[in-house]
Amino acid sequence: MMTCSRYRSGDRVRVRDDYPIGHIRTPVYIRGCEGQVVRYLGHFGNPETLAFCLPTEPRELYKVQFRQVDVWPNYEGSLMDTVELDLYDHWLEGDHSQ
Repeated sequence: MMTCSRYRSGDRVRVRDDYPIGHIRTPVYIRGCEGQVVRYLGHFGNPETLAFCLPTEPRELYKVQFRQVDVWPNYEGSLMDTVELDLYDHWLEGDHSQ
């Protein structure tokens, strides 16, 4: 039985600033950045362990939106420009007590 999701739409989160070795599905450019949860996508097997045919527990997957000016140091586009990524909960940190 799956539990309720850890984050809700609108929650602010920060992507873990970590650089482990292996098959990592979280892009380097987004690590350490702060964004906002758009929506919960469901529970899925962790691709970081599935890539090695290892057993895995289901993990929560979220669509998270980031302002491009917060992601790219010299971004010259509109302050309204965003990028969205699907990120697993073990890569997210944030205050979800709201």
